[in-house]
Amino acid sequence: MYWTLELASKLEDAPWPATRDELLDYANRSGAPLEVIENLQEMEDEGEVYESIEDLWPDYPSKDDFFFNEEEY
Repeated sequence: MYWTLELASKLEDAPWPATRDELLDYANRSGAPLEVIENLQEMEDEGEVYESIEDLWPDYPSKDDFFFNEEEY
């Protein structure tokens, strides 16, 4: 299982909090790439509820990680 910024971004608008099955359903319905679905399928399903993408990929960059000042534009 591997995550990239592009793959993880496909789950940003998922209905958080969500279980693995709910995320799989969302990924299928939203037309996410096969790699996203495969990553979710590889996760162990222990009925855990994930609060955000950071629970799946702890290194997911937040908006604070970018040095873009929206107020300048």
